[in-house]
Amino acid sequence: MYKILFTLFIGLITSGLSAQNAVIRNPEIEQLVKEVSADSLKKYIYDLTRFSTRHTLSRDEKNGMPAAQRYVLSKFNSFAKASNGRMSAEIEQFTIPSDGRRITADAPGANVIATLKGTNPADDRIFIISGHLDSRNKDVMDAEGGAPGANDDGSGVAAVIELARVMAKMEFSATILFVAFTGEEQGLKGATYLAEKAVAEGWNIAGVLNNDIIGNSNSSDTHINDNTKMRVFSETIPLAEDERQASIRRYTNADNDSKSRQLARYIKEVGERYVDQMEVKLIYRSDRFLRGGDQTPFLRNGFTAVRMSEMNENFYHQHENVRIENGIQYGDLPEFMDFEYLRKVSAVNLAAAASLANSADMPQEVQIDVRGLSNKSILLWKAPAIGTPKGYYVLMRETSSPVWEKKFFTTETTLTLPYSKDNYFFAVQSVTESGAESLAVFPSPLTR
Repeated sequence: MYKILFTLFIGLITSGLSAQNAVIRNPEIEQLVKEVSADSLKKYIYDLTRFSTRHTLSRDEKNGMPAAQRYVLSKFNSFAKASNGRMSAEIEQFTIPSDGRRITADAPGANVIATLKGTNPADDRIFIISGHLDSRNKDVMDAEGGAPGANDDGSGVAAVIELARVMAKMEFSATILFVAFTGEEQGLKGATYLAEKAVAEGWNIAGVLNNDIIGNSNSSDTHINDNTKMRVFSETIPLAEDERQASIRRYTNADNDSKSRQLARYIKEVGERYVDQMEVKLIYRSDRFLRGGDQTPFLRNGFTAVRMSEMNENFYHQHENVRIENGIQYGDLPEFMDFEYLRKVSAVNLAAAASLANSADMPQEVQIDVRGLSNKSILLWKAPAIGTPKGYYVLMRETSSPVWEKKFFTTETTLTLPYSKDNYFFAVQSVTESGAESLAVFPSPLTR
């Protein structure tokens, strides 16, 4: 007997050549999304670009990095007043060790962090929303020259600040950290410090949403102007994979189902559910070609992390000194940003983070039974350690599909489906009474 209570099709319900889309939004998250303001984001960007430089090695207390850090802290502290004591903020100082490249001698560094404490004492999960505060011009070692850094990465920090403002007044089961990293342009220094600290102290980081260059909708060279698409980068083969995990991945053909890839799919589904006129494009790379970002240290340390980025980059306004050359204005200036686009990318972050932070945790010990040959697929799992789900979704997609195509709901911890495991991929996620879904878990084979 199949233990299927009902089948929910999200995104695609096919009948002949027609399709229907069911969009069901949690009213609380929908309201938070509406509160994300393009005007607020614009103000943060202009405030940040008034500092002459935000270079990591800048020591200018009035117009350099220390002043910019204090500005972000002041914003976090002002928003904390609406949190009933649940939000606190700090500038966390650390030492960046010399690397002989972009840090020629040990140097002071700092991350600005707002912590929105979860309300469930039994929920130790931490979700991180981040961007990097430091800026640069063409010479990455120039700590004195003007470097406004409006989009790279004032946009990511503005999103972090705005989400702290909007989310401070809402209660979440899990804890959310809003982080403005230092040292990204010098080699991911602030993110490396925090990721290694999280490992040393045993933090349960359940997901990192890193935002880097998210505020421009007009590309150089190709002259594409489109504010309806964004990218989410996620790793394919996990950087922290051990040989046993690699063996299971090869055996199950799970090259496209890393934990970070599941997070990316989640962001796409939830983000498009709540943010109109925005398509989230899944990019099957951990970052742009031969480049990196602050999600990377978390991946190296075994955490689930993705990079959020604009769809079409404009390289006239990235890693360039402010100047006019051959009639072209170079430099990362705020007048070249699209603040409505930045609002939508920020809202995608909010929708995903809010849903995750109020979800139950992922199901445990998810398995697919491969002990016999069959055209049916049997999945088994255990209840999550955190939270009380009302039930579970078993997700299914064709092997050629980038996204989950069908959801089967059950209140049991096993489900038999009349679909062959040879032709489909499966996963399982928890769902709460309010509809908050956990990240999906790809099954391991049950062989004996």
